[in-house]
Amino acid sequence: MDHSHLESLRALHPAWRLLRADNAPLIASFLHRAFVKPNARVIAAADLEEMLEDVLFALRAQVGDGVFVRSAREYLSDWAQPEKGWLRKFYAKGSDEAQYDLTPSTEKAIVWLESLSARSFVGTESRLLTLFDLLKQLKAGTETDIDARIGALELERSRIDVELARTRAGEVATLDDTALKDRFQQFLQLARELLGDFREVEHNFRLLDRSVRERIALWEGSKGALLDAILGERDAIAGSDQGRSFRAFWDFLMSSQRQDDFGAMLDHALALPAIQALKPEPRVRRVHHDWLEAGEHAQRTVAQLSQQLRRFLDDRAWLENRRIMDILHGIENKALGVRDAAPTGAVMSIADVAADIDLPFERPLYAPAPRLRLAALALDVAEEDIDAQALYNQIVIDKARLGAHINKMLQICGQISLRELIDAQPLEHGLGELVAYLQLGEDEFRAVVDEAVIDSIEWTVDASLTRLVRLPRVIFRR
Repeated sequence: MDHSHLESLRALHPAWRLLRADNAPLIASFLHRAFVKPNARVIAAADLEEMLEDVLFALRAQVGDGVFVRSAREYLSDWAQPEKGWLRKFYAKGSDEAQYDLTPSTEKAIVWLESLSARSFVGTESRLLTLFDLLKQLKAGTETDIDARIGALELERSRIDVELARTRAGEVATLDDTALKDRFQQFLQLARELLGDFREVEHNFRLLDRSVRERIALWEGSKGALLDAILGERDAIAGSDQGRSFRAFWDFLMSSQRQDDFGAMLDHALALPAIQALKPEPRVRRVHHDWLEAGEHAQRTVAQLSQQLRRFLDDRAWLENRRIMDILHGIENKALGVRDAAPTGAVMSIADVAADIDLPFERPLYAPAPRLRLAALALDVAEEDIDAQALYNQIVIDKARLGAHINKMLQICGQISLRELIDAQPLEHGLGELVAYLQLGEDEFRAVVDEAVIDSIEWTVDASLTRLVRLPRVIFRR
């Protein structure tokens, strides 16, 4: 909060420029009515112009015709200029009509202006309880002492047992109207801030998408280097505190059970007489649906980033294939040109693909070959019959039997590890059969290797000898 930083914000930040604008009341009131109050994410240009024309007509009738002399289209185009940045004007995919969306900086300024209005009731108890609960979560989530954690859980169980005993005895403690209003105002404030956070998350992803488009348009290097740079930034955003928090919130909200529970509790709260006395807006009843819609916009922006990468790869592959075909056609044309007059002498030369390495000291010393001496022995022909069946009793690995076993197991489950296959049908021929399984995983089945897990496979050679092999987990898939 030093002077230079605030001076920079006053000159460059869109929210501060909005507060300094001559027509700031018109801009803030209209954008609040059009975007913030109904939680509208995107509005067509024609609809927004019609809404602004109605507002301008009412203001001119109220204060005179000499004010707000420009048309609604001119005002909206001016508010969407990059140097002001109060609205974002864009064209949706598959549409030739301009669309408008509110920027996060403008929403921050509008929310701050809302906070300046005097409130008839300011609750502090619910905020204190929220802070207390957050500190309890921090303490419980970082406690590593087992005895301390067990003590805290037993204390919580004792408190719940006392509450159950009082409830069974008919002593039910309920919140008074003041406490209900306090907590409901805190709920509305957090719900509104959450919607603003969604818009800011979507803005961050949109900036990443814009930088990707710019890099693709100006990139002259290899595909691998570009993908490494882009995916590195994408992973950095997804792995940041904001990205992980957004992912956890989205996973929590996508649960249908939690949506039903939230809707039932919200309907119960809105049915209370003390809450109805506050006259909440009807849109509060579907605030969780607004969260889903806002989160979907952020997810759609991420999907656009993936589409840009896919289109870049397709275009680059098409250009490379076209260049290869042009080179081949050029070779064919030159070959046809010299078909009748073949060139003489050396046409082309190519360097060796590898260096010739000669290590004199690695040569073995000379050793004279031993002389073979043959003994003059007379060979006698045996009379007895010898069973030659042992010459044909060689080990043969039946790959068809192993493949049938893999197919049978994959019909039961979608994937199975090599150790589970061998546990179901032990090895009969030891290491040779194990190698046959690995060869089938490479040639006939889809197999992946999980380097992080090591499996131990053993088989019995005879009654007194057992072999053991340790290898990374191999998983066969359908």
